[in-house]
Amino acid sequence: QVRMVESGGGLVQAGGSLRLSCTHSTIIFSANVMGWYRQAPGKQRELVAAITSGRKTNYADSVKGRFAISRDNAKNTMYLQMNNLEPEDTAMYYCDVLPSRGYWGQGTQVTVSS
Repeated sequence: QVRMVESGGGLVQAGGSLRLSCTHSTIIFSANVMGWYRQAPGKQRELVAAITSGRKTNYADSVKGRFAISRDNAKNTMYLQMNNLEPEDTAMYYCDVLPSRGYWGQGTQVTVSS
């Protein structure tokens, strides 16, 4: 498996929550800096959250206080808990190592209605 597998997206109303998941069969997440990225229509892909091997986290200003990135080492799975979603969060969400090596998969669509 070369690509990441992202899941958990969906359609929610503004103010709602979603939890995204990311996994990979061979890349060990705990040994890498990992990130969640998103790309809205007509916009460039942007990094929204990152987590280091030591679990230090960092967020884009637009999602601080609303999103939380985490990692389950036993499952080799990374999560993005998204609360208080806004229509501006509508995008395709991807995961990859940091710096990005293009390992992202098909992504998972998040659509927030107003």
